Amino acid sequence: MATLTVDPLVSRRTADFVTQAHRIFIDGRFVESASGKTFPVYNPATGDVITHVPEAEAEDVNRAVLAARRAFDEGPWPRILPSERGRLLWRLADLVEKHLDEFAEIESVDNGKPYSVARVADVPLTVDMFRYMAGWATKISGTTLPLSAGYDFHSYTMREPIGVVGQIIPWNFPLLMAAWKIAPALACGCTLVLKLAEQTPLSGLRLAQLIAEAGFPPGVANVLTGFGEGAGAPLAAHDLVDKIAFTGSTEVGRLIVHAAAGNLKKVSLELGGKSPAIVFPDAKLDEAIAGTASAIFFNQGQCCCAGSRLYAHEKIFDQVVEGVSRAAAEIKMAPGLDPSCQMGPLVSDEQYRKVVGYIESGIAEGAHVAAGGPISGVERGYFVRPTVLTNTNSNMKVVQEEIFGPVVCAVPFGDEDVERIVKRANDTVFGLAASVWTQNISLAHKVARGLRAGTVWVNCHNVFDASLPFGGYKQSGWGREMGAEVLHNYTEVKAVTVAL
Repeated sequence: MATLTVDPLVSRRTADFVTQAHRIFIDGRFVESASGKTFPVYNPATGDVITHVPEAEAEDVNRAVLAARRAFDEGPWPRILPSERGRLLWRLADLVEKHLDEFAEIESVDNGKPYSVARVADVPLTVDMFRYMAGWATKISGTTLPLSAGYDFHSYTMREPIGVVGQIIPWNFPLLMAAWKIAPALACGCTLVLKLAEQTPLSGLRLAQLIAEAGFPPGVANVLTGFGEGAGAPLAAHDLVDKIAFTGSTEVGRLIVHAAAGNLKKVSLELGGKSPAIVFPDAKLDEAIAGTASAIFFNQGQCCCAGSRLYAHEKIFDQVVEGVSRAAAEIKMAPGLDPSCQMGPLVSDEQYRKVVGYIESGIAEGAHVAAGGPISGVERGYFVRPTVLTNTNSNMKVVQEEIFGPVVCAVPFGDEDVERIVKRANDTVFGLAASVWTQNISLAHKVARGLRAGTVWVNCHNVFDASLPFGGYKQSGWGREMGAEVLHNYTEVKAVTVAL
C-alpha cells in the first residue's frame, strides 16, 4: 500500500484513515466485496496511488439492496416517529461538524480541491444539509381536498416514503453530493444504497462510519464503492429498487433511464450544464469580473453549473475579458493541502486529458487564448491552467459541450433587444443555471424570466443553500435537489376518500 504523497501536509489521523484497509458498508456492517477485488485511489496532485478500496459488483449490490429492502419492509425505520428520524439526522450533522477538519483534508487529498475551500464550503454545507432535512422529517404532510362532486365525502392526501432508493453521486463534491442524496431520503423514511464515485470514495466511506456511530438501524443506509458498469448499472436496474437518484453527466443519465425501465422505477437526474453569465454594460464591473471569474474557476471549473459561457456587452467586453484573464493569471495552482493553493488539480488523468482536449479543439477551430492554455507548467499532477477563450462561435465544441474544467468562452453581444440576448443564452441543450449582471432591476427580472434554466443568479453565481431547490431544464435533468422540492423525489402521494 502506497503512502500519502502529501504526508507532511496532512494530519496523522487523516493519513491513518486514508491508508487503512477499507470496506463497503452493508446492513450496518463493514464487509469486503464478494469478489475480494479492490481498485486504486489516486492523489490528483501527484498521480500516485494513496490507497485501495473494494470493487463492489452485482452480488454486493444485491446484498445491499436486500438489506435496504428488509429495513424498509420489516424494520422500524419507516415506522419510527418522524422526530426520531430528525434527531438521528441532526446527530449525524453534529458528528460531521465534529470532524470538519478531517473531512476537509480527505476531500482535498482525494478530489484535489483546496483544503481551505473544502473547510469553508463543502463540509459546512454538508452539515447544514443534514440539519435542514432533519427539520423536514416532522413536516412532511398531505392536504385535505374539497371534492367538486359534493360534500358527502372526506378526501385527503398522504405523503409516504417511496421505498428503497438507489443513489449514485459524482466526484466533484463527494461529501456534499452524498448529503444532498442521503439527507432527504432518510428524512422521508426511505432506505438507501449509495454508490460513491470511483474517483473519490474516501469521504463517503468516512461518512458511513459516522452513520453507524450515529445509530441508524442496520440496512437503512448502505454505502458501496465501485465502478459504473460493475455497481452503478446493476443498482439502477435492480427490481427491488423503487427509485434511482443520479447526479452526473447527461450521457450517463441516459443510461440510467434505460436501466431503470425494467420495473419502471422512479428516476431523478441532476445532469450537465453549459451555464451562461450575461454582463450588461451598466453592471458594477469590478463585481461582475470577480463574480464571473469565480463562476468558472471555482472548484477547478468542475461544477455542473459553472459559468462557462461569458456574454459581455461589446461596450465593456474588452474590460471584462481583460479582468477575467488577469484573475485567471493570478490564481495560484498547487496541491490542495498547500496553504497557498487557490486552485488544485483536476480529479483524474482522464478528466485532465478531456479538458486539455477541449482547449486544443477550440484553438484548432480558431479560438484565441486570452489566458491559460493547454500547458499547465506544473511538473506533476492533473493541473490545467484557468483558461479564457475569445473569438469563439456557437458552432464550436467548446461553446456547445460541457467541458467540466476551468475553461470559459467569452462572447460579445451588441445592442440587440433582450429577447435576442436571452435566445443566444438559451442556445444549448442544457438548462441548469445562469447568472445576470446588471444594476437595472427590471432588466434583471425580465432576463431571469426568459432564461430556460433551473437556477438564475443576479449579480452573483454559485450561491447554494439547503433551502434552495437546484436542478435543470432540458437535458440538465429531471426533478430538483434540496429545498422542499426534493421531498417529491422520495415520496409517493396517496389519495384517501371516505364516504360520509
